[in-house]
Amino acid sequence: MAAMKILTSAGLCLAFCALGLLAMAICTDYWYETDARRHRDRCKNHANKRNDPGYIYISNHNLPLQMPPRSADRGRSGPDAAALVRGKRHFVAAASGLESHCSRQFNSTISGLWRKCHREGFDLETEDLIYKGIIQRCTPIKYHYTSSILPRNLPVNITKTIRQDEWHALHLRRMTAGFVGMAVSIILFGWIIGVLGCCQQHDLMQYVAGLLFLMGGTCCIIALCTCVAGINFELSRYPRNMYGLPEDISHGYGWSMFCAWGGLGLTLLAGFLCTLAPSLSTPARTTTHKPRHENGTV
Repeated sequence: MAAMKILTSAGLCLAFCALGLLAMAICTDYWYETDARRHRDRCKNHANKRNDPGYIYISNHNLPLQMPPRSADRGRSGPDAAALVRGKRHFVAAASGLESHCSRQFNSTISGLWRKCHREGFDLETEDLIYKGIIQRCTPIKYHYTSSILPRNLPVNITKTIRQDEWHALHLRRMTAGFVGMAVSIILFGWIIGVLGCCQQHDLMQYVAGLLFLMGGTCCIIALCTCVAGINFELSRYPRNMYGLPEDISHGYGWSMFCAWGGLGLTLLAGFLCTLAPSLSTPARTTTHKPRHENGTV
């Protein structure tokens, strides 16, 4: 009996902590973070190169400065010539890729379930615009479909692909928010039933509470998986030059995501303890009284 109470109390405490972690994850905006400071510095250095007449800019990738004679180029054949051609193509592609990425505006941001915000103190130019009121610090994440503004020179098939991807990303966001809300509601309901069962010493209510904790953990797993899938889908959308991130922008999951995963682990552990506790209870023994024989009659 004492072991059952200990397991039930531990399960309810873990479920309460899981609710706190999930509530903290839902109310904060640190699910996904990006840091574009290195990319901005690189683009500034690329834009500040001299372009006055008579100056020829030569990057370090094109060294040595002396070009090989044509006779030597003609005499080369086989893997050396192929490697030289591949190297030239690689440098040209890298330079053009840098110019295309620098034409887009990348900011250091944090995003959660409800809004996306500029990170404070990361971009001085953005902080100045926010201080002047030109742009907002945070923008809400929309859970209804709104078609984005696209360039008019895009082909019809690319425009159609972008619209379909917008619908798919919207469905993933809706699934994430919906299953997180379901998980919190089920865990809270199970915690209330578990507390009542512990006060009334009702084994069945404690067992039902454990099952509800496991069900809430399942909803939380679905929510986190769809959240990760939605982030990966946004990064891999087509065309890549419009939705992808350059390699010099660091990005990853924030502490809100880890709070959600921690709440998931505590919920599953609480469900295991609460479903295990009733099996440790000793059934009450009922004593049966045998009828007494009096005067030879039963």
